[in-house]
Amino acid sequence: MKIIKGGLCAVNNVTAYGKKKGKYGAAVIVCKESQAAAVFTSNKVVAAPIVVSKKNISNGKLSAIVTNSGNANCFTGKEGLKDANNMIDLVAKKIGVKPEDVVVGSTGVIGRKMPMETINNLIKECLENLENSAEASKKAAEAILTTDKFSKEISVETFLKDGNKVRIGGIVKGSGMIEPNMGTMLGYLTTDVKASPSQLQEALKKAVDVSFNMLVIDGDESTNDMVVLMANGKSGEIDQNFQEALEFVCQELAKMMAKDGEGATKYMEVTVNGAQTSEDAKKAAKAVAKSPLVKTALFGADPNWGRIVAAVGYSRAQMDENIISVTLESESKSVDIIDKGVVRAYQGSNELEVAEEIMKNKEINIIIDIGLGDYTAVAYGCDLSYDYVKINAEYTT
Repeated sequence: MKIIKGGLCAVNNVTAYGKKKGKYGAAVIVCKESQAAAVFTSNKVVAAPIVVSKKNISNGKLSAIVTNSGNANCFTGKEGLKDANNMIDLVAKKIGVKPEDVVVGSTGVIGRKMPMETINNLIKECLENLENSAEASKKAAEAILTTDKFSKEISVETFLKDGNKVRIGGIVKGSGMIEPNMGTMLGYLTTDVKASPSQLQEALKKAVDVSFNMLVIDGDESTNDMVVLMANGKSGEIDQNFQEALEFVCQELAKMMAKDGEGATKYMEVTVNGAQTSEDAKKAAKAVAKSPLVKTALFGADPNWGRIVAAVGYSRAQMDENIISVTLESESKSVDIIDKGVVRAYQGSNELEVAEEIMKNKEINIIIDIGLGDYTAVAYGCDLSYDYVKINAEYTT
């Protein structure tokens, strides 16, 4: 497998474009007559685009995605549903497909009416400029951003077991309200693999479970989250090689989102090894990545290992404090702060000095070995800074 250029448009026959104007943006992605799958927010408050998109993708077929940024179209009642369908109709008519073959995404402020004249004009501009190019994918990725600091996209190429080359491209947005089970994020993926909707759904769910569902920024969960996968079937049959590539793409996009967390100054990756069950490994990793005390210690460059083990303890994962190990790593250094229940990074120790140096880095790995089994999980997160409070105090919700 190798990373290639092109983003969404690394896949042949995919066209895209995005346009931003002030605080509003729109993007259109076209992959006609595709098999498709999607994962949506589990929030009980569901935005209009989610309601419409769930219905449209229920048959497992899609031709396009249309998205706007700057307004969530949530808590907007019947008018919001009408606006979501109007966005779909505009795209469907222009590209010559049925409205039910298009899904819609929205991100932004909740509870405000959609500025439909502005949004429709942006969509029309996208439709006039659709093309299969790396630049078009980049524009689509940029158009859907809100509080993000940078656009996020990736594309890869790998070989299937039957010898065919397969490509996967993806873009995401999201830097706040990100919590396991998907947080304020939109993710769009394209591929040329040949697969049924049920096969794609299974593949996407597995990939999301080890990537976006292991991502924590601030613990809030959004009303608008969706990840959509479209496959045009121009390459070979879906297999494990494709699954591994899809998981890699989703994990890399999740890491980008963690690094772009609102106000974030540091990125952390929490690996839990030796858990009794897969669920225990996930619970422990997410608890550490989600802990406000761990996140603020990260911001303050404080190797406060007590906060780490406390988070593992309240995660409800099976553990024994007498055998747990905790290691801190940076790109160039590594130190065991707890080794099989024995504290190494005590006051005045060389280990504590190394730990303090590691915590000054921009990217930090926290590795926990519970020592009770063979299951592993990785969670992605960031620190919690003064700027996070400032950004969200000034962002109208």
